[in-house]
Amino acid sequence: MSDIEKIHGITPDLTKENVDRLLALFPDVATETTDPKTGRTERAVDFDALRERLGDVAEGNRERYQFTWPGKREAKRLAREPIAKTLRPVKERSKDWDTTRNLYIEGDNLDALKLLRENYAGKVKLIYIDPPYNTGHDFIYKDNFGKTVAADKSESGDYDDEDGQLVVNPESNGRFHSDWCSMLYPRLLLARDLLRNDGIFLINIGEDELDNTLKICDEIFSRTNRITIFTRAMKSGGAKGKFYNPSIDYIIAYAKNINEASYFRAPFTKEQIEAFYTQKENEGPRANELYGVERLFKASLDPRPNQRYYIQCPDGSLVIPPGKNFPSELKEGLTVLPTSEDKVWKWIYPRYRQELENNRIVFKKTGTSSLIDSNGDPSPWNIYNKLYLNEQQEKGVVPSNLITQYENRQSSNELKELDLPFDYAKPVNLLVYLEQITGVKNNDIVLDFFSGSASIAHATMQLNASREGNRKYILVQLPEKVDENDAAEKGYSNICEIGEERIRRAGEKIKSEIEAENAQLTLDGTPKKVPDIGFRVLRVDDSNYEDRRKLVDEYSQKDIDDDVDITKMDRSDLDLLFEALPKFQLPYSSKIDVLSGSEFDGHTVYSVNDGQLLACLEDSIPESLVRAMAAFRPRPSYVLVSENGFLNSAARTNFTEIFKQSADEKTGATQIRII
Repeated sequence: MSDIEKIHGITPDLTKENVDRLLALFPDVATETTDPKTGRTERAVDFDALRERLGDVAEGNRERYQFTWPGKREAKRLAREPIAKTLRPVKERSKDWDTTRNLYIEGDNLDALKLLRENYAGKVKLIYIDPPYNTGHDFIYKDNFGKTVAADKSESGDYDDEDGQLVVNPESNGRFHSDWCSMLYPRLLLARDLLRNDGIFLINIGEDELDNTLKICDEIFSRTNRITIFTRAMKSGGAKGKFYNPSIDYIIAYAKNINEASYFRAPFTKEQIEAFYTQKENEGPRANELYGVERLFKASLDPRPNQRYYIQCPDGSLVIPPGKNFPSELKEGLTVLPTSEDKVWKWIYPRYRQELENNRIVFKKTGTSSLIDSNGDPSPWNIYNKLYLNEQQEKGVVPSNLITQYENRQSSNELKELDLPFDYAKPVNLLVYLEQITGVKNNDIVLDFFSGSASIAHATMQLNASREGNRKYILVQLPEKVDENDAAEKGYSNICEIGEERIRRAGEKIKSEIEAENAQLTLDGTPKKVPDIGFRVLRVDDSNYEDRRKLVDEYSQKDIDDDVDITKMDRSDLDLLFEALPKFQLPYSSKIDVLSGSEFDGHTVYSVNDGQLLACLEDSIPESLVRAMAAFRPRPSYVLVSENGFLNSAARTNFTEIFKQSADEKTGATQIRII
């Protein structure tokens, strides 16, 4: 077992991660640089050596198509820059803290994404965002790239040396478009890392920034991973606008990896279900499952072998698809390789026989068949296969990229029902629909880091209730102050308070509806389950430790013996535990139990995920407590203690030895870390 490691409250340096990846591939291009500010020596890439290693692949004509704006380099740097921040739990504003697996994060989403990246990278199925549209005003998300008008004049080249305007566009145009791009770019860079390989990214956007958003997404996700641009009808009617009435917005869809993503499938519409009813026939016990019919064979050529064969009709005649490559022997099931002039059946022969035995093949004499019998004459028979409604509903249908059924007025009604003061929220049913077509299933995570009124949380709970699922959500929202209007009059001071209250009220409404439905059940009926309607509130804040904190490789034995406590005075043990969770790749939704029984002599020990991590953050941990933690079963993968838990280096050594002695081949070693 390795010695005790010290963890620190700084997010990973993405530049260093990229350098490490390159040097792992090409160790011979490594060099060292010295930071002029700190004097520290760090590994770096010798780009001349890398160019020699790769060949002159970048030489020649350097002109290429690219999308850029003043501030793009800074936006990239901002995404890579590490931060000394943490997510602090806010239990008093949470709901069902101990059991929920949903998260609501208050704070700047750029910081939140950097913190989430440590323990949620590659774990999110769907990211949906509805960022604030660019209306020509300053953004609430300013970051470090916000520019003055004078600075933008200098960078964009729109003014000459004597401050004369060189272009006719208003000065705000370039600055605000640049600010928009610089705001969005680093957030999407980080968001992509959170997606699973089969993950989907959706961004709801208006016309003003559609073009720029597409270029940014093409660069970050790759144009080859763009799936489509959904056009959505926001409203019908109205007479606003000078040249036209703005009635649509857009939802851009990208896959992280188009080859890994599942095809989009939408649920059946009411009209499609009614179409199945018209096909209903008396099929005994399956009468209520309903089916339509579809031709068994396809007119287009399928080059796969073994799909050209005879089928025996009810009168004993044999038929084949149209074509010239007739088998010399007339025998049902005899398969031959089709030629370019032949048509083929929909299924290979074994699949056809299976469907026939399951009573899913229908023979009908229509008199208009294009089939050929064994004599080369037209056959009177047509062949169909049954499609059962319940099975087709599971598969879904290919969705249109024109969405017309979810207008914004639905959202206004939803918020009125919950008595919440919020404008311009997206309809819940629209978000339910998007989760369905993108294939969000049980245990999948949905992320929205511009969550506004928390519509995606409402939608996820509603989808879980209708399908009895356990999809999870993570919301991030800046606590932007509300205007002095209806919201302020009702006691809300910022958007987060409105969003959190919406989740509470929507969850309770879903719960009461399910309970009312269950009350109507007969004794033998199965009651419907209430989904997870809780959420943990976490707040982006500065690290729990003072800036004097050192990195792992900067500590000497004397430092460990002599270090003073640098934990901030207003921080709790739970704060410290949550700052440490990403270092163990444990989600913020992890189950957390407090163990303080007799086996721990009254000391407080936290158990994360039923003992996967044990944490004791007390000072001067006695040997009896160390032995109790080492004897805990199931054996913990990790143990976390405060550096003040050791009186001296001898106590630290003793701690390590006790855990070494309790290890065995079956359970393996426990990693011990200090904060």
